[in-house]
Amino acid sequence: MQKWQAEYQKKLVNPGEAVKLIESGQTIVLPLGAGEPSVLLAALVRRKDELEGVTLHQMLPIRSHAYLQPGMEKSIRHNSWFTSGVSRGMVQQGIADVTPNYFFDAPRLMAEYLDVDVLMATVSPMDEHGFFSFGLSIDYTSSVAQRAKAVILEVNPNMPRTLGDSFIHISQVTLIAESDISLPELKPLPISDTELAIGRYIADLIEDGSTVQLGIGGIPNAVAHCLHDKADLGIHSEMLTDGMVDLVEKGVVTGRRKSMHPRKIIGSFAFGSERLYRFLDNNPMVEMHPVSYTNDPLIIGQQYKAVSVNAAMEVDLIGQCASESIGPIQFSGTGGQADFARGVLRSEGGKGFIAIASTAKKGTVSKIVPMLQQGAIVTTSKNDVDHVVTEYGVAKLRGKTIRQRAEAMIAIAHPDFRDQLREAAHKLNFV
Repeated sequence: MQKWQAEYQKKLVNPGEAVKLIESGQTIVLPLGAGEPSVLLAALVRRKDELEGVTLHQMLPIRSHAYLQPGMEKSIRHNSWFTSGVSRGMVQQGIADVTPNYFFDAPRLMAEYLDVDVLMATVSPMDEHGFFSFGLSIDYTSSVAQRAKAVILEVNPNMPRTLGDSFIHISQVTLIAESDISLPELKPLPISDTELAIGRYIADLIEDGSTVQLGIGGIPNAVAHCLHDKADLGIHSEMLTDGMVDLVEKGVVTGRRKSMHPRKIIGSFAFGSERLYRFLDNNPMVEMHPVSYTNDPLIIGQQYKAVSVNAAMEVDLIGQCASESIGPIQFSGTGGQADFARGVLRSEGGKGFIAIASTAKKGTVSKIVPMLQQGAIVTTSKNDVDHVVTEYGVAKLRGKTIRQRAEAMIAIAHPDFRDQLREAAHKLNFV
């Protein structure tokens, strides 16, 4: 322990000193979401007049850091691997970049196509063996740490120490800074009637003993809420959420019947409330792994009765899902939706669900459409979609003809738009 403490003290500097390691033209990688190192980023921004052509690669930035403001891009340019509310404006203006990717493939893409100069990440405090935990963001972070030329850590006692393949040793670290700022939180919002209706339809089709993945947002939260009468569910998911904690505490999630990692909750990153973070801290029931493992369709397919629940912005009559753009306008990213949509179809008894409210803009726009908007990004192909669910019911698409698909999609559209959709389907010779 004394040896590791001595090495820790040798590498400990203030945040301003730590970011002096970064030079113009370098490539920096930041963790996803709550793993981003806010104090180090603030220190880096203070060096903006000294830097040119620095690129920060990150999925899902959470806090509105100054480098995400227009005018910063010549000094520090953001490259989005999954666009969030704080980076969306810059991406849509063309002053931030986008790298298309399947989430499970992100570590490999970063290894093959990025020459990473520096990884900066928030970690939990060092343990007696000299290890830090990446806590809430393992995903691509732990993989990049093995290849980056330098690793700068922001040690924060608020970061939970998660178990699994989540650790980095002091000997692999270049510099350390400390902070105690609170972690960003995503607190559960009230569930709407529409979300609850969709959640009930999906929950009715999830069998006891299934291993579930839930995405982000109101509908996946509603599904978790509606699973409270199930038994022996397991969790194998890219993201861990507050709704999963509820299911564990109610005895619904036991993992007893999982075919891989029985009795373990498997995840790659977590984002939620302080309650979730406390649950994850040093919890032997939870293992965090790189996303190249959690989201590998071949791994997902080995789970018995694997279930995937994700959302979309628009679905056409043959089942193509636009989940990341509105027409050509980038809104989010592919994430793990396609990974799990494909993975569950390899699973014995597996089921995939795309959940979508039937309308938008206060009921004036149908989200079930004859064809996707021009320029829309197809996140999940028609061949990978199993079920589509709205508040009006469930359309089972896998194994169905184009005619059967169109009829099923029209049946779950809002009643105000069904005649229009049927007319369009006739013109397209779908029905």
